[in-house]
Amino acid sequence: MARKRALIVDDSKSARVILSRMLEKYDIEVDTADSAEQSIEYLKENRPDAIFMDHLMPGMDGLEAVKAIKGNPETATIPIMMYTSQEGELYVGQARALGAMGVLPKQVRPVDVSKVLYELHLLPDRRDTEEPALLPVDIESGSGIVRPAQPAGQAGAASASVDWGRRLEVAVKDQSAELRRFVVTSLDSFASRIVSDLRDGPPTPKPVAEPPTVLPPSPARVVWPWALAAAVGVGAAAAFAVLWLQGRDEIAKTNAQLAALSATNAELNRNRQDLNETLKDLSTALAAPSATAGPSGGATAAPVARAELVPYGELALDRSRVDVLREVLGKLEAQGFHGLVKIRTSAGAFCLTGNPTDGFVPAVPTLPFSKCDLVGNPLDDAASGQSRESLAFANLVAGIRQRTAGAIAVTIDATPNPRPAVPYPARGESLTAGEWNKAALANNRVEFVAEPGTAGNTQASF
Repeated sequence: MARKRALIVDDSKSARVILSRMLEKYDIEVDTADSAEQSIEYLKENRPDAIFMDHLMPGMDGLEAVKAIKGNPETATIPIMMYTSQEGELYVGQARALGAMGVLPKQVRPVDVSKVLYELHLLPDRRDTEEPALLPVDIESGSGIVRPAQPAGQAGAASASVDWGRRLEVAVKDQSAELRRFVVTSLDSFASRIVSDLRDGPPTPKPVAEPPTVLPPSPARVVWPWALAAAVGVGAAAAFAVLWLQGRDEIAKTNAQLAALSATNAELNRNRQDLNETLKDLSTALAAPSATAGPSGGATAAPVARAELVPYGELALDRSRVDVLREVLGKLEAQGFHGLVKIRTSAGAFCLTGNPTDGFVPAVPTLPFSKCDLVGNPLDDAASGQSRESLAFANLVAGIRQRTAGAIAVTIDATPNPRPAVPYPARGESLTAGEWNKAALANNRVEFVAEPGTAGNTQASF
């Protein structure tokens, strides 16, 4: 049977690599294109069995590309699956109306890919009641029963919080059970061998023809059963003693590892608090009232700045950054501010462990920097254009523009900064992941800068 072929269209290299590796596990050949225009040229000479189309791309976006492909009779029958970080029924309805079969989330899981491949007829038919062949599994604590793993969204940030104590406890119990079965089997074999030796041993010599009352009883029939019972009891006691000692050692090791993890976590929290205090001090210093001479010799209000850290794995323009922007805009509007609010996002290069299929997480602080699987920020690489900001952020920006009749304008600059705000430590054999990620967190930030306009020269503060 000929191998199926799929085309992936995405301007993010890391996103193309992750999805390609997922599809290749199902023996599917993969071709890629980094723009919608390149995919149109590709389809002039090739006919893939399915197309995975990103939504937001420079130039022609994903929806325009779907419309163009479905409008061409030669390519209209090729099934298309959109995938994006956008959410909402409106976007799904637009994609389906243009001819797409469905929409996949940008952070796609292997089980989602399996279901989509069956829908696209890229895999043989299966019964609806069958479980997916590549469904992740997990070991239920204390029972040794293998159960399907919970989805990442339900299990929480798996990459960020792993219950190591629970896993070690399960491993100790499994090892203890295996050792107990070995000891019991060995004792049964030893007892069977002793009984067999007794039955096959030399026959008891016949007594001399004398009165029966003179012959003493045979001591062997009385001593061997007791000896056998004693041997079994001693062996069982020794086995349980070994199991108890091993279990105590494993529990001690587990407690030591948990204590080390707790200390490391406390150190990271202290470092984060120190960075927040430093940034607040810098923001306060920048927000101090100052004036500079304008072109005509008059006083011109200086810009006011504020910076906020972004934890790894979060969108830059979401969550607490939305609250900060709401606070900043509220204060500026109350002061009668007229001017421009610039928002600049910067991504930190983190020391990460993991793989493109299962995802990456920050490495433990004690890991040598040379052992990092990836140094960068996959979430920032995969995000592009409007996908860097949440819907709440976009609505807040649009609302202030309408409410102030354009007196306060907001611009967003996601251009990579060639010079980080906090220098990274020098790379060497003694450098650890914790030291590197401390600087990466300080550089993974959003800066808010208020620049008063020439008309009114309103001094701002926040």
